[in-house]
Amino acid sequence: HSLEMTTLSAIFAVKPIITTEYSMTKAMTQTLNTYGSGSYLASDVTVLLDIVNKDAVADVPVRQKEALIQSGQRHYSDMLTLEDAPTAMHEQLYQQALEQGTTRTATDIANLAYTLHHTFQQTVSPERPLVLVSLVRAGLPVGVLLQRALTDIDSSYALPSVHYGISIIRDRGLDAVALQRILDAYPNSAIIFVDGWTGKGAIYQELARSLDVFSNSNHPNFINIFHQGENVIPLLTLADPAGVAWLAASEDDWLIPSGLLNSTVSGLISRSLYSEPLSGLHRSVFYDNLVEVDHSLAFVDHIDTARRALSTPLQYLQTFKQPRYQTADLIDMLAAEYDISNRNRIKPTIAEATRAILRRDPERILLATADHPDTVLLRHLCSERDINITVLGAKILPYQAITLIKQRVTDRS
Repeated sequence: HSLEMTTLSAIFAVKPIITTEYSMTKAMTQTLNTYGSGSYLASDVTVLLDIVNKDAVADVPVRQKEALIQSGQRHYSDMLTLEDAPTAMHEQLYQQALEQGTTRTATDIANLAYTLHHTFQQTVSPERPLVLVSLVRAGLPVGVLLQRALTDIDSSYALPSVHYGISIIRDRGLDAVALQRILDAYPNSAIIFVDGWTGKGAIYQELARSLDVFSNSNHPNFINIFHQGENVIPLLTLADPAGVAWLAASEDDWLIPSGLLNSTVSGLISRSLYSEPLSGLHRSVFYDNLVEVDHSLAFVDHIDTARRALSTPLQYLQTFKQPRYQTADLIDMLAAEYDISNRNRIKPTIAEATRAILRRDPERILLATADHPDTVLLRHLCSERDINITVLGAKILPYQAITLIKQRVTDRS
């Protein structure tokens, strides 16, 4: 699809008069297909966001944004600090991470696809495909890779599936308008929510709160969401250090290559901006000015090629009915030690710690070890910006890195 089309808001209010469930499903699917895919292929994902012109969005400097967020004057999803192209050093460190993480990422995606195939092969069909719903943005690269794996007819884990990306915002929830459109289009399909990794488990909790409306077994969409059992939130992640996902490739905090970049590995889509449910979809900006430095398709193509070349035996991964919250005590300990009453200022995992340095105003970085190869970019960014590093050893495991956001005003919990 053309760049021109992806930069426009492709929202169409289609309200056909429909008499059968089949024609309704077909019409709803066609309506969903009018949305864009960012810089991904149309076959990779449909992103259900209202794409707005970046000139219409207030570009708020990081420190001003931090003060507004912490004072409670503004929610983080009301503002955007527009992204710049990554620096040459940042690009180089991403390439190194990609080189060292290719086989692991490819293997994890294959194992996730293999587990989904065995879990759903008896219940899905081309008429009732598995619906992957990636949480924008960190979930998008993982969801696209999974969609490619499940639609690989030469693999042993092919499965009819479709893939959508929708917004979830802390404190404000999942985009209810987008989710309802998917449910209307696929009334008989199971939905899996996809994210890149877990940090503290805050997005899991946000997802659970948003899905509570479907938790009554009499709700018409109960089985679409709770197909793994009552109160089981079907969240899939590549890495799950927080221990909250239903299915994850591992619980390790490792250097996921797509965690090191922002829009340029997530379809050139910005972090989402909130819209009230009655006024339509959550909004986002398409960074058409970063097309020349976009890695989104190259990343997916690279990992997908590596997945198809794998010769190692596939692994059936364990699933969990309920979250374990295995790092909750650690987060409590850090909050007490650093006098932090607002847990949102604690950003654990290599990926989240890196993004916090790039997007927020950090006070210090906590590391498990001083010279771990997975934290090279973090340490480089700290030296560039004169940010304190504290090495705490095994005390912060399973996390390799944690960013503490600077307190700008009195904390509001």
